Amino acid sequence: MYEELIIAGFGGQGIIFAGKLLAHAGLKEGKEVVYFPSYGAEMRGGTANCTVIVSDSPIASPVVANPQNALMMSHPSYLKFLPRIKAKGKALINSSLVKEELFREDIEIIKIPANEIAERIGSSRIANMVALGAWVKKQG
Repeated sequence: MYEELIIAGFGGQGIIFAGKLLAHAGLKEGKEVVYFPSYGAEMRGGTANCTVIVSDSPIASPVVANPQNALMMSHPSYLKFLPRIKAKGKALINSSLVKEELFREDIEIIKIPANEIAERIGSSRIANMVALGAWVKKQG
């Protein structure tokens, strides 16, 4: 098993936390894990993304230019990462904030209104957990 996921969005959306949570879950399952966060100098509103790789065997490099999968929480992250996803990969899109402009037939696109679901639950601040939960469920 070898899975690559880039989680991307705005600073303040909990992107880094979602990646860290997924990485810790992989470690608890006894997997090899790489967690590689990247964010701008801004605390909120800037860009944020992190790469998480989970594998049964050692991972050679934490750098992933073309990921198997991406979870995109904002429109700018969608525009940046959707074209990079490998063929036959998956893209989970926060349809609350992403208005589709790009089209790909070679990947599976999953749309989740993460902000609306989070607001119904009680707080838009947990949209990252809604999206991550949808991703984990989709992956099985």
